[in-house]
Amino acid sequence: MRGSATARRRRWVQGAVLACVLALLPATWLRLSTDGRVREDVASAPEAPTALVFGAGLWNGEPSPYLAHRLDAAARLYRAGKVRVVLVSGDNSRRDYDEPGAMRAYLTERGVPPSRVVADYAGFDTWDSCTRAARVFGVRRALLVSQDYHVRRALALCRAAGIDSYGMPVREPRDATWYAGGLRELPGAVKAAYDAAFTPDPRFLGPREPGVRRALAE
Repeated sequence: MRGSATARRRRWVQGAVLACVLALLPATWLRLSTDGRVREDVASAPEAPTALVFGAGLWNGEPSPYLAHRLDAAARLYRAGKVRVVLVSGDNSRRDYDEPGAMRAYLTERGVPPSRVVADYAGFDTWDSCTRAARVFGVRRALLVSQDYHVRRALALCRAAGIDSYGMPVREPRDATWYAGGLRELPGAVKAAYDAAFTPDPRFLGPREPGVRRALAE
């Protein structure tokens, strides 16, 4: 009896270790596949035609603090001449929730010309934002703006979508919100591995849109 109990415990421990290893594999893939693609500040960021800003939620119709920080970083990139167009990608699945519209208004209020801000209203998740940027808006090279815990996943997915990209991480205090976001990256990495491997269609594809091309031509 004692021997069988010991064997069961050993199998349980081995199973737990294997599960942990498998859970961490996608996160390890994200880090290894994006090495050399993260730039720590505006000065070290390469030039690119477009900055792609990912949605991060609204508070009472206004960008959440994390989203506002992403938009502030994109505005700095524009003012420094690192990008010529900002593509804001977020959720507009409900009439009373217009994330890209709020993002666009925030940027224009801070000096980015309206003609230089293009909105993607169907960026429901990171993969949708990346693949729509490539397939709908024709983006081929971009600076990706997001919090530091998310930007590597965005880099891997945009690369899978065919976009030559570099990440511009936004640093945040290591508070409860930051740690919660970091924890979400574990299942997010699993989904990212699937999306990168199988490149599914986004939730909504739709026709090609010329907004980025027109803005770059001005």
